[in-house]
Amino acid sequence: MFRMKTRRLILMILAILFVVSFSSLYFITRTSINDDRQQLFGILQNSEKVKALRADIHAAYSKAKGMAKVVDARLVSSGLNKTKAHVLGDLGRIGEPVETCEFVSKSRSFHQDDVQMLDVYGLLSFDNPDGGVWKQGYDIRYEATQWSRQRPLQVVVVPHSHNDPGWIKTVDQYFIDQTTHILDNVVDSLAGHPNRRFIWAEVSFFSMWWERTTQTRRENANRLLRNGQLEMVTGGWVMNDEANTRYFAIIDQLIEGHHWMAANLDAVSVESGWAIDPFGHSPTMASILSGFGLDSMLIQRVHYSVKKHLAARKELEFNWLPNWAAPAASYSPMFTHMMPFYSYDIPHTCGPDPAICCQFDFARLSSGRYRCPWAPQPTPITASNVASRALILLDQYRKKSTLYRTDVVFAPIGDDFRYDSPRETAEQFENYERLMAYMNGNPELNVEIRFGTLSEYFRAVKTRASSEGIRFPALSGDFFTYADRNEDYWSGYYTSRPF
Repeated sequence: MFRMKTRRLILMILAILFVVSFSSLYFITRTSINDDRQQLFGILQNSEKVKALRADIHAAYSKAKGMAKVVDARLVSSGLNKTKAHVLGDLGRIGEPVETCEFVSKSRSFHQDDVQMLDVYGLLSFDNPDGGVWKQGYDIRYEATQWSRQRPLQVVVVPHSHNDPGWIKTVDQYFIDQTTHILDNVVDSLAGHPNRRFIWAEVSFFSMWWERTTQTRRENANRLLRNGQLEMVTGGWVMNDEANTRYFAIIDQLIEGHHWMAANLDAVSVESGWAIDPFGHSPTMASILSGFGLDSMLIQRVHYSVKKHLAARKELEFNWLPNWAAPAASYSPMFTHMMPFYSYDIPHTCGPDPAICCQFDFARLSSGRYRCPWAPQPTPITASNVASRALILLDQYRKKSTLYRTDVVFAPIGDDFRYDSPRETAEQFENYERLMAYMNGNPELNVEIRFGTLSEYFRAVKTRASSEGIRFPALSGDFFTYADRNEDYWSGYYTSRPF
C-alpha cells in the first residue's frame, strides 16, 4: 500500500512538473514570437530595411554561387541590368505595410478601377449551368462580315510544352524520360525552319539539358534565342505557386533563373510571363514580374464563373494593378491575358468546342497515349481535305476572338510534356503549316495566321489596339480560390503538408 501511494505521489509530482514546464515553455515561446513579430513589423515599417534585406539575400546568393562578377557582366552586356535594379529597388513597395487592418476595404478607393474583383465576387452566383459545347460558358455567334482584307483576323499559333519539375515522377526521371528529348526535338525542328516558334518556361530543366546536350545544339539554341524563334518566358527556375509562397521565395527562384540565363546564354531579354498551371493567381506575382522588367503576362487557372463573367464583357485582357498601388505611386500595370476555357491543352484552347479543337491536336494521330475523349479523332491534313479542315478550325478561332477586344487570337498548341518524340514534333508543325498555307493563300477568308511566341502575340495585340484606339480595362484584386468545374475548389493544398 505504501508503495502504491508513493508511486501515485511521484506521478502527481511529475505531472505537476510537466504542466509547469509546458506552461513556462509556452509563455516563453509566445513572448519570443511576439518579440519577433514586433521586430518584423518594425522592419516592415522601414522600406529601406526591406530593401537592405533583399540586397543581403542577393549578395549571399551571388557569393554562394561564386559567380557574382560573371553575372554582373552578363547582365550589363545582355541588357538584363534593368532586372537587377528592379529586383532590389522597385520591389521594395511589396513589403511595405498597410496602415490599418482595413486594407481590403480601403483598397477599393485606391484606383478608379474598371474591374475590382471584390465587387465581381459579390455579383457571381457561382453556379454552373450547361453552356452547350462550351460547357462552362455560353453559345458564341459572330458575323463573318466583321473581318475584311483591310482588317483581317490575326491568329498567332504558339507551340509550348509544360514541364513540371517534379509531379508524378521525380525531376530527374522526367528529364531522362521526356524533357531532354523535348528540347532536342524542338531545337532541331526550329533550326531548320525559320517560320517555326516555341516558348519555354522552366529554367531548371533547361539548365539540365544545357549541361548535357551537344555543342551544336547549344549553338543552335543561342541562335534561336537571338533571332526570336525560341523565347524564354517568365525566366523562373520553376513555374511557382502563387497562393502559399512568400514573395521572398518567388523573387529568389526568379533570380536563380535569370542569373543562370545571364551567365550561360548569349542574350536573353525576358519580356512576358507565362503562368498556365498555378492554382489561382495573385497580383503579387504580377507586381514582382513588373519589377523584373516584364510588361505582359498570361494566366490560366481562374474560377470558371469568373472567366465567363469577364468573357461576356470582353475583359479577359486587362491592365492588372495591385491593391496596394496608391494613385501617386509610380507603378506600371501588368498587361494580362486570361485564357478563357477549361484548360491549357489543345482541346480547350483553339475555341469553345473541345470536340473540334481536339481534332487539331496532331499528337493524337498515331500516339497510343493521347486520344480524343470525344468521338472524332484527328486526321492528317492533305491536299484533299485541307479546305474543309481549315474552315472548321477558322470557325473556332473566329468564335474565340469575340471574347476579346482586338481581333488577335492567341492559339497555343501544347500540353504537359509534349513534343517528346520527333514524330509528334513533325506532325504538329507540318499539319499546322498546311492549314496556315491554305488560310493565308485564300484572302477571301480575311485571316492572317502564323507561328509566334508569347511576346509576338502581345506585340500584335498592342499594335492593333493602338492603331484602332482600343482601351483595355484596369483590374485590381486576385483570382482565388480556383475551381475548374462544379464545386471542385483547389484549396486543400493550402493547409496540407508534404510527407
